[in-house]
Amino acid sequence: MPAKHRLGGLDLAILSDGTFYMDAGATFGIVPRVMWEQYAGTLDDRHRLSLGLNSLLLRSQGRLILIETGVGDKPGGWRRQASPAADGTLLGDLRGLGVALEDIDVVINTHLHADHCGWNTRYEGENLVPTFPNAEYLIMRDEWEAAMAPNERTRATYLAENLMPLEEHGRLRLIDGEYKLTDEVVILPAPGHSAGHAAVALSSRGEKGLYSGDIAQRIVQLERTAWVGAFDILPLVSMETKKTVIDGAIADDALLIVAHAPFPGLGRMTRSEQGHRRWHDVEASG
Repeated sequence: MPAKHRLGGLDLAILSDGTFYMDAGATFGIVPRVMWEQYAGTLDDRHRLSLGLNSLLLRSQGRLILIETGVGDKPGGWRRQASPAADGTLLGDLRGLGVALEDIDVVINTHLHADHCGWNTRYEGENLVPTFPNAEYLIMRDEWEAAMAPNERTRATYLAENLMPLEEHGRLRLIDGEYKLTDEVVILPAPGHSAGHAAVALSSRGEKGLYSGDIAQRIVQLERTAWVGAFDILPLVSMETKKTVIDGAIADDALLIVAHAPFPGLGRMTRSEQGHRRWHDVEASG
């Protein structure tokens, strides 16, 4: 079931597309196993750790906005790396809230890796169509262009079936740099995981929030600047982005919504007397 939380005047609903499984060593990159294994949790028989697939739904100034669309359910797609669709998906959570696919006005993808945009599209019979037929899909131009011309490293995660129907049906809107969607929702460049990766800043009645996308895959990577996963295309840029974003979140006492944290992925960061970043879970309030 979705988790609800109030941020200023915004009602947030955190939705889940299930659990995603990723190779543990790749998730922690060059960090030695002796250092990361205590933070990985229980690994499965394929040496994979579990990651949340947390999306965010909110209404701002009359627009119903969905941030991130999980892994989807396409046959042979990345669902095979996730919990079975029968165990619950993003669309099931939307139905639980009484939200129809046609109700969504805007979809924001922080980036286009297949575990973040799988429900961008779905099959109607043999045809792929946008899952949210009335929505405008907002994507950073740099990210779209990278997905349209993937290299040997990225082609396994930039999947045409998640993307091309958006353009074909006229639902795609490419944005450049910081983009103010409403007075309460701003899309921010947050490069490192990919060159066109974004985060989404929230602000209402003096309270701040941030949907962090893939700035980090594990909470400990938010706390430790140098802990960068192997999936970050620009690791040194990722480190600088992490410092800027998390230091800003600490200064603003911002609520963080972390895509791959255990559901619902809500927390705040503080700084210890020794100057270290520390994560604190926040319980959903609704």
